[in-house]
Amino acid sequence: MASSERSKMEKEDRAIEVGAVKSRSESLNKDVNGEKDEQHEHTLDGSVDARGRPAAKGKTGGWVAAALLLVNQGLATLAFFGVGVNLVLFLTRVLQQNNADAANNVSKWTGTVYIFSLVGAFLSDSYWGRYKTCAIFQVIFVIGLGLLSLSTYLFLLKPSGCGREHLLCGPHSSMELGVFYLSVYLIALGNGGYQPNIATFGADQFDEEDPREGHSKVSFFSYFYLALNLGSLFSNTFLGYFEDKGMWTLGFWASAGSALVALLLFLYGTPRYRHFRPVGNPLSRVCQVVVAASRKWRLLIPLEGHDLYEVEAKEASAAAGSRKILHTHGFKFLDRAAFVDPGNDFVIREDMSSARDPWRLCPITQVEELKCVLRLIPIWLTTIIYSVVFTQMASLFVEQGAAMNTNVAGFRIPPASMSAFDIVSVALFIFFYRRLLSPLVSRLRRDPRGLTELQRMGVGLVIAVMAMLSAGTVEVYRLKHVCSGCDDDDSSLSILWQIPQYMLIGASEVFMYVGQLEFFNSQAPDGLKSFGSALCMTSISFGNYVSSLLVTIVMEITARGERPGWIPVNLNKGHMDRFYFLLASLTAADLVAFVACARWYKCIKLEGRHSGDEENSNVQ
Repeated sequence: MASSERSKMEKEDRAIEVGAVKSRSESLNKDVNGEKDEQHEHTLDGSVDARGRPAAKGKTGGWVAAALLLVNQGLATLAFFGVGVNLVLFLTRVLQQNNADAANNVSKWTGTVYIFSLVGAFLSDSYWGRYKTCAIFQVIFVIGLGLLSLSTYLFLLKPSGCGREHLLCGPHSSMELGVFYLSVYLIALGNGGYQPNIATFGADQFDEEDPREGHSKVSFFSYFYLALNLGSLFSNTFLGYFEDKGMWTLGFWASAGSALVALLLFLYGTPRYRHFRPVGNPLSRVCQVVVAASRKWRLLIPLEGHDLYEVEAKEASAAAGSRKILHTHGFKFLDRAAFVDPGNDFVIREDMSSARDPWRLCPITQVEELKCVLRLIPIWLTTIIYSVVFTQMASLFVEQGAAMNTNVAGFRIPPASMSAFDIVSVALFIFFYRRLLSPLVSRLRRDPRGLTELQRMGVGLVIAVMAMLSAGTVEVYRLKHVCSGCDDDDSSLSILWQIPQYMLIGASEVFMYVGQLEFFNSQAPDGLKSFGSALCMTSISFGNYVSSLLVTIVMEITARGERPGWIPVNLNKGHMDRFYFLLASLTAADLVAFVACARWYKCIKLEGRHSGDEENSNVQ
């Protein structure tokens, strides 16, 4: 009996041991699987959450965060254009400036916005990061709008009720003018510093190393541009109407309120955002590469590009936190900066250890950063002519419409409001491309990407040529229908004939500007993403300057003696159609240059991104 009890107890002990081993095994498997699951839930592109920890996919980023930023962009754009769209009228009616001075002041103000975009991009990439930069410049933006609204209400609209078309305001003191210019340039600083960063920050919410999120990231830029256009549509129509009627205070307060709501929405999403750490001053990194390569210009280096210096994963690179960029051929001279010269590239510290001299030896990733920027410049230059075409929508298109029959079914259509057809076209073609054209091209090419960014930009240039041909053709027919016996000497051709040229411009924007945003964001190194977005804004800025220069040159050549020139004050005596056809020709020539640059261009190759290594981004 005792023996049977001992046997029974031994069996129970063995069962307990087996159970313990099984429990430990299950616990170990659970821990291992848990670690795997936890790793799988984190982003793979190096983004972090608000506390600096690796960003968890389920808790950060995605369309929840992106939707807040899209609404933020729409409201901020509404606020900005609520001031910018009628600023020239405010200067003439309220501050009593003549047309030439008002136009020059608006041009200077607009140019300042784009200059500040480079400042915002530099601070974001180098020191503050995109979230902090967006927040700070949005606060400045709200302060500027609030100051403008308050100053307009308190002392700029004197006497009461002035500011309408036929009731000008009285003179203002230098202090009042100083407050006004302070407020509008605070608006320029705030919007300029914020604008290039918000697009990139929105793209940061999607992990491009994840195929599903990478696809959403591409779609984000289309919806971002749509949000921008919808915001400007509201300001160009409703706010523009109120301000044209002299209700400046109401329009400015509405803009300030919209900017404040945008800021609060942005701050509300703080726990949800994904972030990339700033990587330091890019100018010093560029200078180090140039200096290091110049110091080794006499050295013979392997043609194959082997044995070039790169830091280990555990070491801090020149751009800490950035993904490594693989070596590419081209700009061979710069490779000298990464060629190791043991006798000169290292210095001896006090503890007798050796350290790399960054002005003599640079990692290949740092060298490739400069190569990426150099490859982007030709592409950027070929987009400026397109921006010249785009700017005509706010200048010559409006003047052309003003010389046409603006009465439709008993209503007068303001020529500037025809830009609403451009915005409608943008919305339609964004959905047309994303829902119909892109899936169709993907199936035909058996490539899930459909058209590459550069190919879409090329399509945008083709449509821009068509837009200029359409505008020139309408102008030819407008001149044929000039009402010579009428008091205003305008054409009897309806302003609705302008719809095709506005619709074509909108379609070209979807391919050019959306493709441009995607291209510069994807091809810029990790430490220069905001700079890539700023390139898009500077393209528009240079387009304005080139357009003004081109008009001046054309008038200098064509307006000689008694000839009024192509674009005189009275358009019925000129030939603006020839100017449109000239732009079509220049854009066609620019398309040829763009194709050549696109075929030469080599995509950035990031370590660990297999799908993009062999990407063919050429326009074919």
